[in-house]
Amino acid sequence: MYDHIIIGAGSAGCVLANRLTADGQRTVLLLEAGGDGRDEPYIPIPRAWRRLFRTAVDWAYKTAAQPAINGRQQYWPRGKTLGGSSATNAMIYIRGQREDYDEWAKLGCAGWDYESLLPLFKQMAHQERGADAFHGTGGELNVADLSSPNPLAKAFVQAGQELGYPANPDFNGASQEGFGLLQVTQKNGRRHSAADAFLHPIAHRPNLTIATGAQATRILFEGHTAVGVEFAQDGRLHTARARGEIWLCCGAINTPQLLLLSGVGPAAELSEWGIPQVVELAGVGQNLQDHPVVYVPFAIPAPSSIAEWETAANLATWQAHGTGVASSNISEATAFVRTAAHVARPDLQYHFCPMVVTNTPATHGFSLGATLLRPASRGFVSLASPDPLAAPLIQPNYLAEEVDMAVLVAGVRLARRLAGTAAFAPHQPTELEPGAAVAQDDEEAIREFIRQRLGTMYHPVGTCQMGGEGNEAAVVTPDLRVRGLANLRVADASIMPRIVSGNTNAPVMVIAEKAFKLVSLSASQPVS
Repeated sequence: MYDHIIIGAGSAGCVLANRLTADGQRTVLLLEAGGDGRDEPYIPIPRAWRRLFRTAVDWAYKTAAQPAINGRQQYWPRGKTLGGSSATNAMIYIRGQREDYDEWAKLGCAGWDYESLLPLFKQMAHQERGADAFHGTGGELNVADLSSPNPLAKAFVQAGQELGYPANPDFNGASQEGFGLLQVTQKNGRRHSAADAFLHPIAHRPNLTIATGAQATRILFEGHTAVGVEFAQDGRLHTARARGEIWLCCGAINTPQLLLLSGVGPAAELSEWGIPQVVELAGVGQNLQDHPVVYVPFAIPAPSSIAEWETAANLATWQAHGTGVASSNISEATAFVRTAAHVARPDLQYHFCPMVVTNTPATHGFSLGATLLRPASRGFVSLASPDPLAAPLIQPNYLAEEVDMAVLVAGVRLARRLAGTAAFAPHQPTELEPGAAVAQDDEEAIREFIRQRLGTMYHPVGTCQMGGEGNEAAVVTPDLRVRGLANLRVADASIMPRIVSGNTNAPVMVIAEKAFKLVSLSASQPVS
């Protein structure tokens, strides 16, 4: 019997396990479906993160076929190890825009506005540049500048200024708009995941039990009270019970899947799979949002990109000093821009990569990833089988809304203009796609290029959205309790009512930090 059970040792679960066990008073069981990741040599090497795709540390999901992008499926990597996706991602540290969180508050989520969350962002991080109004030092998560930014990334920043956009040295400061190099969750040129920051240093605590290779299959209820978790480990089913709260930190795919498998969700879907209903919650699995991206790639003649990194010399430099090509996170620079004069705040982000990231024969080059920040399209996650070990159905509905395509068309056009600036001229870029045959004013050809090449930035959120009283679509209340149930809360990307304007890892960690602030020692009561 434990005081708390946390399901999922990803970015949120690591933070929550750290905080709940800090005073030594609560016993906590942390369940992780993957392994501990220590035998995966590519995890610490920043440049190697794409080598982790479709390995033992990846759920390796696929979406349903997408009608608006020529029926293509999308591969969705998700971390399956201690640290979750923070152990397999590109390490980008972006919080989003002030207005994102203020919108959450306006949607009935009191206490989730930017000013309320800023102190939490500050306290949980160690900003290597030092403390100021927007950043703190002394926190567990290390936030650093890239140790060896590529000259192509610096050219991208100069290109933005050449076209009249501001330089921005801090995308987590007073304003997000502009061009600049990224900060990353690295320490000494090595990945600094949520497990590195929050879990490994406290794994010895006697009141914390970490179970790896343990995939939750069902939440156990007595009436409307969560009392335990069934999980598969070593080919057998086990049961763990909690006297206090059970926390779902499984992410935007696995959290709604586990709720549905446990009888929490819409009656029609549960009935289809023969799952007895515990409580009716129509919003479980709905409201899926993601950041779609389309890369515009360019070839360059000189070997000045980060394509060729896995040499003995490069790895030796990284091992000894944490510098060089192996320390690159691939996406080294970014920009936040408004695609139209009437847009009040940036609606497009560029992920600049000093290499060709698409399937072309070019070896050296760079790519500008035009990323839609606030998609209007909504999708869902549902069961594809009553088997808890089977993957769920993932339907993001990319480009279902016309406005999403319009922003990406503007993004492709601006990417081409950026590559044509004097800043890039010394590198002699040649556009690979959509290519010189497609004119800037040929909108239909650009749209077809987007339909053929649209991908994902791997930022699924929203499938157990948080909402205030009267919001029938809300799965959790502003204090993260699952509606209609006691002793069950959610703390992960699934609770976002609207996706943040930027990379989602830092916001997920602050969700967990906020979750701990909401913990009450009193017994949970059912909520309506």
